[in-house]
Amino acid sequence: QVQLVESGGGLVQSGGSLRLSCAVSGSTFSSSCMGWFRQAPGRKEREGVVVTDNTGRASYADFVKGRFTISQDNAKNTLYLQMNSLKPEDTDMYYCAHDPACASRGRVVLTTTTGVWGRGTQVTVSS
Repeated sequence: QVQLVESGGGLVQSGGSLRLSCAVSGSTFSSSCMGWFRQAPGRKEREGVVVTDNTGRASYADFVKGRFTISQDNAKNTLYLQMNSLKPEDTDMYYCAHDPACASRGRVVLTTTTGVWGRGTQVTVSS
């Protein structure tokens, strides 16, 4: 069974950078059908930051385009999210996720009760 463990969150000043990591275990690593999501306290839904389809092509949310980049290290079975030019509104809990159904569907479609999720890592950006 696939397991995901996020790390790399922390406190950073506005304009700073962080790199989040998602260690993947329990299956052959692939950067396809993966995604980074975020959720603010009290909000029910998690919003997509970047997702990859079943070809590995990445799609970014408009609010992070040009600032965030997804990448992977196959040798380390790890997915990364490089976050630059951080803003206070980027403060959230960030989650790594995998959508097993994406392989046949072609794209990631997830809710908090579907797919495989990590426990999250907190990112706080001070102004």
